[in-house]
Amino acid sequence: ADACANQVNFIIQNREMSGQLAMHISTSFVAGICLTFPYLFWELWRFIKPGLYPHERKNSQGAVFFVSVLFILGLLFGYYIAAPLSINFLQSYSVDASIENQIDLQSYLSTLTTMTMSCAFVFELPMIVFFLAKAGLVTPELMILYRKHAIVVILIIAAIITPPDISAQIIVTIPILLLYELSIYIARAVRRDRTAALNAELARQQGTGVS
Repeated sequence: ADACANQVNFIIQNREMSGQLAMHISTSFVAGICLTFPYLFWELWRFIKPGLYPHERKNSQGAVFFVSVLFILGLLFGYYIAAPLSINFLQSYSVDASIENQIDLQSYLSTLTTMTMSCAFVFELPMIVFFLAKAGLVTPELMILYRKHAIVVILIIAAIITPPDISAQIIVTIPILLLYELSIYIARAVRRDRTAALNAELARQQGTGVS
């Protein structure tokens, strides 16, 4: 956590004898999950893939690559941008000048891990929408209908995890809004491909019937 710790301006306290050892173990475990996530998802995809229809396998080519890329981008965004903004704001927030914040090591690591991993999974929104659209559970019209609600939720989240600074809130808000708009585009593309496939199949059946 050195790179992120350089962006904080407070002392982190350890109150347990084995606290720093436990920190190394827990951070190594989380880092291992992050580093092996592409492989873990690839293994999961190998398990799911045989149960798909040929056209579903064809349309889902590159899923492992895009899921991995979005996960890594989310990790980087959470670790270097969202987490430092949130941590610096929370450690400096005080309801009264007589109350001093003394940040515990476990609390710091928990906040850092939660923020980073949350961003990693939020960045998977386009791929989640892709699979839901493939299953017919999400349509672009539905996402457009709830776009205003999504914007409000995103702004609330950005206001919670960032300091009361407009520039910081914009930094966090814009990437998530772009992900939502990208998800709408993906839902449209999925429906367009599905419509084209259905039309091609209908034309083939009609051609077979005529002959």
